[in-house]
Amino acid sequence: MTTLLIQNESTLLSVNLPDSESMTTEQFYEFCQLNRDLRIERTANGEVIVMPPAFSDTGNRNLKIGQQVGYWADRDGTGEAFDSSAGFTLPNGAIRAPDTSWIKLERWNALTEQQKASFAPICPDFVIELRSKSDTLKSLQAKMQEYIANGALLGWLIDRQNRKVYIYRPNQEAEILDNPESVSGDRILPGFMLQMAKIW
Repeated sequence: MTTLLIQNESTLLSVNLPDSESMTTEQFYEFCQLNRDLRIERTANGEVIVMPPAFSDTGNRNLKIGQQVGYWADRDGTGEAFDSSAGFTLPNGAIRAPDTSWIKLERWNALTEQQKASFAPICPDFVIELRSKSDTLKSLQAKMQEYIANGALLGWLIDRQNRKVYIYRPNQEAEILDNPESVSGDRILPGFMLQMAKIW
């Protein structure tokens, strides 16, 4: 049986689909194709999480984050940037769609065209999740830990409600920045600084 977790503004609803076994990757892909207006992810346990489109202000902030990362990536030239519509299959089997992500060019180019055209079997090197009003901090923190456990080298969880940025790195406790003006990409994204004025 496949369990659907449907997230709305204040809660997470569970819906069971009456099938005899978990949704295959091909079925999940078809399900996503039929529901293009929704953000859909799948956990390592096979649970399908359906999220509504982002609220307008969250979508606006996501765009501003993506613009900054994309502009830096174009100038830097060592990797590819992705928006929230890009889904990736992590090594643990989960299919996740970070709000913004970046992958080193040599890792991205090592994938086949067929892999790139689906939920690419790769964990991004860098991920950003922007907390919306429908997200719980605990669930996003768990997602950030999952990215790091599956190979991400750097992750930022931006909590607009409390004006905090949680920075995740392998084998380290999360670093918490309180109302920063900017956040540095460190050695993973050399020269990149996310300016927070238009994100808050």
